[in-house]
Amino acid sequence: MKKSLIVLFVLIGGMGLVMARFGPENEPVPIPPSPQRSGNAKNGLNYIIEGDYVKSGLPLSLYRLAFGKAKTNYLGRDSINANVRYDFNVVKAANGEDIVVPNCFQCHAQIFNDSLILGLGNSTADFTKDQKLNSKAFEKIGLTYLKLHKKKYEAAKEFIDVGLSIGDQLFTAVRGTNPADRLAALLISHRDPNTLQWNDSASIPVPDEVIPTDVPAWWMLKKKNAMFFNGFGRGDFGRFLMGSILLTVSDTLHANRVDGHMNDVLSYIYSIEPPKYPYTIDNALAEQGRITFEEKCSKCHGTYGESGQYPNLLIPQSIIGTDSMLNRSNYQYSDMINWFNNSWFNKGDHPARLVPFNGYVAPPLDGVWITAPYFHNGSVPTIEAVLNSYERPEYWTRNFDKTEYDYDKLGWKYKQVDHGGDKNIYDTHLPGYNNTGHYFGDRLTTKERKAVIEYLKTL
Repeated sequence: MKKSLIVLFVLIGGMGLVMARFGPENEPVPIPPSPQRSGNAKNGLNYIIEGDYVKSGLPLSLYRLAFGKAKTNYLGRDSINANVRYDFNVVKAANGEDIVVPNCFQCHAQIFNDSLILGLGNSTADFTKDQKLNSKAFEKIGLTYLKLHKKKYEAAKEFIDVGLSIGDQLFTAVRGTNPADRLAALLISHRDPNTLQWNDSASIPVPDEVIPTDVPAWWMLKKKNAMFFNGFGRGDFGRFLMGSILLTVSDTLHANRVDGHMNDVLSYIYSIEPPKYPYTIDNALAEQGRITFEEKCSKCHGTYGESGQYPNLLIPQSIIGTDSMLNRSNYQYSDMINWFNNSWFNKGDHPARLVPFNGYVAPPLDGVWITAPYFHNGSVPTIEAVLNSYERPEYWTRNFDKTEYDYDKLGWKYKQVDHGGDKNIYDTHLPGYNNTGHYFGDRLTTKERKAVIEYLKTL
């Protein structure tokens, strides 16, 4: 089976639509809150790990051929789901076939020190052309196998048709980065905005580039007034969480059924708390860091503790200075924005809309110690390098197969190299992969920087 289909199969489970108003060029812009739905968190988690929000995928027999039996049942699921990976669900296709579909934890969970951290953005996934998931045997026999089994092919056809149309346009240059923005744009370009029906040919243009993003931690969402790095997502968050349905949604009836679960899903996401830093913290040093942080960092990132407040600020590109390719794409994707703002997603009792902005949101920092790499494109491996731009490597690589974490510098242990050109090497000279900007930490002394890092361990 084509590599592009496997990329799509893995990516779609964690995709939320990626889509924030022009503001003053040289001052932060507050984001106003929007009403959000509430529900049952337990039901929300169950829907994520058992639900059929994606309606077409790989027949179970073909999944087993490609992936085998899951070695660990991280989610404690029973019945047929106990034998598939935590980031897949087994559901019934319309014709009764058991099919395996990706779930949200493809992108919104990660194995860290042999534990599954739900809500942690997956920074190890491989969306390059050379991912390990593309076994030669599976590529050779996948489509042939399906066509020899009529019911299985029928159950997988929607997924296959979409994958063959857009899958080759999703590859990233570097492992660990995510093409979710690109996937959203491509799916939108092939869907009718009102009926959501699939069209084989794209109706709106999509730029050629695949812009890399890092996946933000889900536990931050409860503080935010807009979704996504550039504050794109306004209004009902549940509608954005439904982005994955655009892979196989057949009509608005299916969309409405999925929408009925989004209050529970959002409640589950709001219930997630970040993991605590696992080692001893120097409390005296952390207190010094808190004072420095609140004096020099809290205007954008907020304060923490019982009386903490998060300001929800959009920071213009002229101030933040980080790679601008993502926020500039807002305007290149104007057709996509118009599609969304005039589509099913912006109608009914829980409308959502896209509002572009030339800059990025200053995120909350809860659990920031475990969320490496940093910046919206994952270009900086440690918090120490975030706070000291002179420490940022141009080319760097890390171990993607097991946790090798620096608990002092807060981030991935990495090796600097002198070239790019390999999927496991982060090349900051590639378009969209730049590591410049956010130079505020350069103004700190070495002592202040060390104290701030110690304080961040407490969040």
